Amino acid sequence: MYMRNLVILMAVLFLSSSGMAKASDKEVAEQLKKEIVKDLKDNILAFWVKYSPDPAGGFYGTITPEAVPVPEANKGGILNARLVWTFSTAYRELGDETYKQLADRGARYFIDHFIDKEYGGVYWDLKADGTPANMQKQSYVNAFGIYGLSEHFRATGNIESLQAAISIYDVMIKHVYDPVNGGFIENFSREWVMPENIRSPKGMNNNLHVLEALTNLYRVWRDPGLREMLKRQIDVESHKVLDQTTWHENLYLSMDWVNQMHIDSYGHDIEFSWLLAEAAEVLGDEEIIADTRRIAVKMAEVNLKEGTSEKGYVKGEKFWDGRPSFGPPPQAQGQGQGRGQRQGQRQGQAQTPPVFQERLEWWPQAEGVVGYVNAWQISGDKKYLDAAVNVWSWIKNHVIDYEYGEWYGNVTPEGEPIKTSEKASMWRCPYHNSRMGFEILNRIQ
Repeated sequence: MYMRNLVILMAVLFLSSSGMAKASDKEVAEQLKKEIVKDLKDNILAFWVKYSPDPAGGFYGTITPEAVPVPEANKGGILNARLVWTFSTAYRELGDETYKQLADRGARYFIDHFIDKEYGGVYWDLKADGTPANMQKQSYVNAFGIYGLSEHFRATGNIESLQAAISIYDVMIKHVYDPVNGGFIENFSREWVMPENIRSPKGMNNNLHVLEALTNLYRVWRDPGLREMLKRQIDVESHKVLDQTTWHENLYLSMDWVNQMHIDSYGHDIEFSWLLAEAAEVLGDEEIIADTRRIAVKMAEVNLKEGTSEKGYVKGEKFWDGRPSFGPPPQAQGQGQGRGQRQGQRQGQAQTPPVFQERLEWWPQAEGVVGYVNAWQISGDKKYLDAAVNVWSWIKNHVIDYEYGEWYGNVTPEGEPIKTSEKASMWRCPYHNSRMGFEILNRIQ
């Protein structure tokens, strides 16, 4: 029934070019919200309610492209934390007790099995029976532990979840935060020993989602030390991770923030743009809010020009050295640090042309919708609302799986689904596309 109704919905004014031309911004935004929220409720959340709960506890670690759970698969910490967040937010926003039940069982399992009772923090993954598989401590998965558990407290008032989130935060400040250069280091052993000779100990993606975790924790725990840490992390993201000469992020960085690999990641850039502004809004500092809004619109402008196809999709990554490679490009030696080193490359000095990632992943499309709506709301410029509409049209036409439900994990630039991509895995989850739905639900009133 959902699939048939969505096809009917796609035929109305929203996809009519003549109708679109006559519709006001408010009407366009309302139709965008109507379609996205319908997909959120009837497709995305319905899929995960039906297929993700493991009767043995927690959530299945793998679900096939045909929506078949794999009971023997390892359970990823990222996937389980994101599902705790998704169902908690769904309950908070939509009020369905089914979502609360799944959020509660997910939080219970996460606290009991994923949190290391001896050394603190979150395991990378578990075996299917709930015993630790990889006990390595990645700050990325710990950030999502904070994010999911703080959201569970926000939605349900469960104090144990808040206390668990704070305990993960405390251990990250003790072992992961760099008090000299700022920001958070990425990889550690179970005992919080940092491996030697890591060429990029500070990842963009890692630090971005630590920012998101700090933001959500500060929503529910107004600790002065956390406030200062959130403020510092906003500054790091704005001035160390982001290159404000190109309006792209540096993805892989040294301890002192020297860029180590030359890639533009358009999905991460547009995601960064609105998460940074959100963090500033939660912090509540008007000067920082104004600056992050300026950054958000500028990043959206560049992303629309460089990283969004005329067909509507957000592009994959661009490798500026022809392939991923560490270290500054030869022509840039002595020209400064980080992404600024390769300005000469962009002006024709590169030995090889940049190469784009061939497949298009589902998550940059979801982030594109939110990032462009955010830029439209800040600037009032209709081109960003139009961009959000175009990305959503691409999603409807090429990314939603009308046969098995949810979204395809990957499609080609021609819009052909890659049907071998799992529906659930360590990284594949409802976090990006459900979050898009919740954001649009709240942003468009």
